[in-house]
Amino acid sequence: WGANAAAESAAKLAATPLGQQQSQPAVKPSSHNTNAGLSSERTRARMVERLARQGIRNQRVLDAMHRVPRHRFVDEALASRAYEDTALPIGQHQTISQPYVVARVIEIALDLLGARDHSVDLPTERLSARLIKKPTDQGTERPLKALELGCGCGYQAAVMSYCFDRVVTIERIKALVELARVNLKPLKRSNVRVMFGDGLVEAAAEAPFDVILFSAGMATLPQEILGLLAPGGVLVAPIGEPEQHLTAVQIALPQEDSQVRQTIIKTFDMVRYVPVIRGTE
Repeated sequence: WGANAAAESAAKLAATPLGQQQSQPAVKPSSHNTNAGLSSERTRARMVERLARQGIRNQRVLDAMHRVPRHRFVDEALASRAYEDTALPIGQHQTISQPYVVARVIEIALDLLGARDHSVDLPTERLSARLIKKPTDQGTERPLKALELGCGCGYQAAVMSYCFDRVVTIERIKALVELARVNLKPLKRSNVRVMFGDGLVEAAAEAPFDVILFSAGMATLPQEILGLLAPGGVLVAPIGEPEQHLTAVQIALPQEDSQVRQTIIKTFDMVRYVPVIRGTE
């Protein structure tokens, strides 16, 4: 399962095509692009300032967006446009999602997990469990694990790695899996695992997850995907037909002596994503 969404504006999102049957070489990664003007913190700081003006408020998300060098995830020929608020091609008829979309989806998940007020500096290589933790049934604490369905070039997974303790990202196009691994390697994000395969099939072996982020649209949400969420977990996906809305589904923490698994549904931005595609290529 996988696609990469692009936003038409800060208020309305639009997806870029995914899962086309015709193959196309992945772009040449720009992992070694050292253009000082692009890689400087000042350039990313301007992008983060723009995201804040667009309505992104979660400080953890803004900090993570500032830390990840987006120009390293696009072709060198497009590096000068890396920090524009637009989607850019990455090969295989796919795109890297525009910064607003990446920030918005992660922010929704974090806010529903109760992480809105965390504004401390993010760790670089250490896991973030000490900053945001969820209780287990035994009353202890455990790290947060997130699933991304649709890895693309690996950019969103890199941002997620600063927001969650462990990230599993699954891509159905083999060439993009290889591209994502090349792009992520210089960042040394040891808490990210890139997998190749049909997302729903591969994800089952890694469940449960505290967060699941979809990059493709569905008319209705398959019930089996909810089974991959941990209690209190959040899924964010574009749902609906013909109109789609970015929809968050949260598994409510169980009440004492209750065996009922309740879900909480919240609707956000109107979106336009391509449909989920099963299988691999």
